[in-house]
Amino acid sequence: QVQLVESGGGLVQAGGSLRLSCAASGRTFSLYDMGWFRQAPGKEREFVARILWSSIREYYGDSVKGRFTISRDYAKNTLYLQMNSLKPEDTALYYCAARIDYYSEWNYWGPGTQVTVSS
Repeated sequence: QVQLVESGGGLVQAGGSLRLSCAASGRTFSLYDMGWFRQAPGKEREFVARILWSSIREYYGDSVKGRFTISRDYAKNTLYLQMNSLKPEDTALYYCAARIDYYSEWNYWGPGTQVTVSS
């Protein structure tokens, strides 16, 4: 089992920045990759970014490319999402997720952290 807890959300003005963190505990050695998803009210959950746990390969959703950066501290078992040039449409509940295999569902989820961007 892997436990995930996000932090770092909050209220920010458009154009500002926030950094989200996700602390992972448990059997993190079994992970294939970790990622960030978000869900705004009335919308479907959207892929934001993911990173391979044992390397530095990164992947981004089209709506955040060039503005968000995913990273991880392997020693601290922590995932980060640096969000720059925030827009009101980035407002959502942001979730950290992890999985043990590329072909599997995302096995583990955090409770989420709210990000609100004011115009």
